[in-house]
Amino acid sequence: MSQDPDYYWTISLNLSQVLNDIGVNEKMILKRRRMVLLREIMAHSRYGLLGTNISLYHFGSQSEGSITIGLCSDSDALICDSAFIVIQDWSEWQPGRDNLLMIQDETTSPGYCLLQCLRDDEPLPLHTALLDHEPDRYHTVSRGNVLMKNTAHRDFGLAGSVINGPASSRQGSPGCCDQDFVRAFHCKSWPVEAQPWLLQQGIGRWPTEEMKRYCETTGCFVVPVSSKNGQNEDLEWRISTSHAERCLMFSLNITQLRCYILMKMILKTFINPQCDGVLSSFMCKTVLFHCIQNTCSKNWVQSNLLPCLMCCLTVLQNFVRQENCPNLMLPENNLMARRISPHNKLRIIEILQKIIQSKGRALLKIPIDDLGTRLQVKINMGEAFQYHETPGQMYAKISTELLINITKCISVSYKFLLGSMHDGNEMVYERLSDFTLTLTRMYRAMGFNSLEKSALKLFAPLLSSSLGSVIASHDIYTTHSISPEALSWFSVGLNSDVASGRLKLASALCCVGDMEKAVFVLRNIEEMYDLNTVEPVCDCYDHPQYYVRQGFINKCNTGHEELIQHNTAFCVRFLQCEICCVPKELQYEMFRSTQEDRLERNEISDVWMDWAVVDSLPNLYFLQYKTYGSLQRVADQQCALAKLVTTIETERNLGHRETALNLLGQCMEQENQHIDALRCYMISLKIRARNNAANFLSVDFFMYYSTCRNLH
Repeated sequence: MSQDPDYYWTISLNLSQVLNDIGVNEKMILKRRRMVLLREIMAHSRYGLLGTNISLYHFGSQSEGSITIGLCSDSDALICDSAFIVIQDWSEWQPGRDNLLMIQDETTSPGYCLLQCLRDDEPLPLHTALLDHEPDRYHTVSRGNVLMKNTAHRDFGLAGSVINGPASSRQGSPGCCDQDFVRAFHCKSWPVEAQPWLLQQGIGRWPTEEMKRYCETTGCFVVPVSSKNGQNEDLEWRISTSHAERCLMFSLNITQLRCYILMKMILKTFINPQCDGVLSSFMCKTVLFHCIQNTCSKNWVQSNLLPCLMCCLTVLQNFVRQENCPNLMLPENNLMARRISPHNKLRIIEILQKIIQSKGRALLKIPIDDLGTRLQVKINMGEAFQYHETPGQMYAKISTELLINITKCISVSYKFLLGSMHDGNEMVYERLSDFTLTLTRMYRAMGFNSLEKSALKLFAPLLSSSLGSVIASHDIYTTHSISPEALSWFSVGLNSDVASGRLKLASALCCVGDMEKAVFVLRNIEEMYDLNTVEPVCDCYDHPQYYVRQGFINKCNTGHEELIQHNTAFCVRFLQCEICCVPKELQYEMFRSTQEDRLERNEISDVWMDWAVVDSLPNLYFLQYKTYGSLQRVADQQCALAKLVTTIETERNLGHRETALNLLGQCMEQENQHIDALRCYMISLKIRARNNAANFLSVDFFMYYSTCRNLH
């Protein structure tokens, strides 16, 4: 068939269609980028609210949209500590800051540098005498200079993570990708080594002058990792132009992105399994950049995808043959230096040659996303296979993963900010007020359709609900009423999601004794909470997401982050200073931990264990049970109790099932069904043996039950 003069044209179009079917198209790529950038903005906002020097950036495949479901790419996050500033010229020195001077000399590898520590009171080197008598894990003296070590700045592991070279790697919860966190410092000026790139102009007239001017403004990062050729293993820092690279990736057309994704699939299928994983996706990206820069732009069209791919593979083969893959912006930095053994070199060249000579037939053997089978069907070389997912199903699957990721990010941001509140009630009130007012000012200052505005709209309502609840708790304690101020903040927080904001309001109304209004709010929640489409969301800890309901998946394909308001339900979180807005049955959760339990807790990730936290749906039915009981609406009360039982038994994605069981147990006690109550506590303890209020509830139950028996 390859003798057909239209062969490459036909295969290219079919291949383009296959990639479109698995989600590599403009719409899905833009959706991926939007969701990842929203997460990035939320992270910037929460660190900014806390007044920290941290900025978080999502670089790599996830933010570029250069992935598929089957490629299973990690999420790469760069954590920049702006307490340190890296300078390349003494004129950039700033007083009162930790200034680090970038040094490149005969001992440093291309694309790498040393960081010399400077004084913060005047632009002079830090004196070596400071380290004469005190060994320092962060610094060392070399050739008369105080230099920053790279090793100490790798060891910043996050909860649940494993240190892997310069990265802190954390396994993603089910349904979410794994995460790699790399610490870095920022340098505002463009790397001196990369200055020539700004002046180059290739055949493809890419990047444009405008793009280069933007790239220059992004400066660079320094990452704590040395080169394989370096003489200073503990002292070298890699210069990274990640911001500029993301700009270049965002400028690519769909054919160029598809070419890159195909290269990664080839790498994963044919090369790395046989060659010790010596080639990286960043090398493929670099090859693509070189090819785009040195070929005519009109070649990069869908009908020419296969020849473009062959061109990239040929360039990759030549780089391997020469053992030199020059970084696009820092060409002296050879990405393949000392990475490829003679055996692997010959093997890679041989594999690439076979793929190139196959004129596309090798692609039929790629199992990732059923690419080979799909292509075979498109070009009528085999029977029509029906087992692979349709394009619509693939798009829905991608959209679902993106929406779940963004909701978990909102939940994390909310937990992160609440977790910073360790002071008294008045201080919590002031801090929440500062947060909400700061977010309001930021929101008003942003453009009408800005991405930043969309990001703030996602988690600001949750903070408003908490502020309303803190104020209401104080109101109830002092005046046994809820002030207009509290109600106003509750109102702002109602639309964070389907249920959690409204549940906080209903809980406060219940505690103040306004049962009729509480019933009205709860009825409204139940009408909005479509059991077929609403997905519970909790990120208090890593727990498996066993199942995503089909109705939610279908909804995810119809929009972006605005779906969160109508199709997700966050868990409901109460700080201890909100205790007067918490029914007594739920208050036990605030005191779930004994001193012994606390020794088993992680100080950061388990901060929620000092709060009362419950999933929205069980909380809805529990509050209905309480309010209907108070109003002596027995039939409605029993219906709510039955729904609470059903939810605990059938909803597989509850994050706080043990809490729901504890509430159910107390309901059963009120129903005088003592054996059922005890059973609830025992099941709860099987789910979470420590840091569980059931430990106290079951003891109280036994004491009460024994007393009753003795009286009789």
